[in-house]
Amino acid sequence: MADDKKMPDANRDPITGAPGAHPVGVGAGAAGGGIAGAAAGAVVGGPAGAVVGAAVGAVAGGLAGKGTAEAVNPTVEDAYWRDNYKTRPYISGEAYDVYQPAYRHGWESRERYEGKDFDAVEPDLKRDWEKTPHAKNLTWEKAKEATRDAWHRIERALPGDADGDGI
Repeated sequence: MADDKKMPDANRDPITGAPGAHPVGVGAGAAGGGIAGAAAGAVVGGPAGAVVGAAVGAVAGGLAGKGTAEAVNPTVEDAYWRDNYKTRPYISGEAYDVYQPAYRHGWESRERYEGKDFDAVEPDLKRDWEKTPHAKNLTWEKAKEATRDAWHRIERALPGDADGDGI
């Protein structure tokens, strides 16, 4: 008899197959850390310091980015919203599948815009949403609240208030 329970996604590395790979989170963290490290290193040690600072910052940033990415398990998020979407005030009888892409947009965007306030990046989120095929079935005005909900759920799961908005 087949087991109907879904196992959480192990986020396997596409090359090695090792669990816990988060290339987007690691890449975003490494890029940000490398830039910050280069700037700090240049101030302290000139051009050579910038090179060393960029390398150290990229490693530290990559590890921080992986940690943030590991806090976002798409399988868990999808299951949470599938079970809870009907309790949200903006839902008026639509099926979960209508809102699922907006929730995904929220949890993926929170990771992409690490440390930024939802309202500050909302124009970017809207632009990105309107480029998707999902915008035909769900306008940004309706998708925005689901996106915001998923964004803040991820933010609450992380230590501190990264974007400083009190939520």
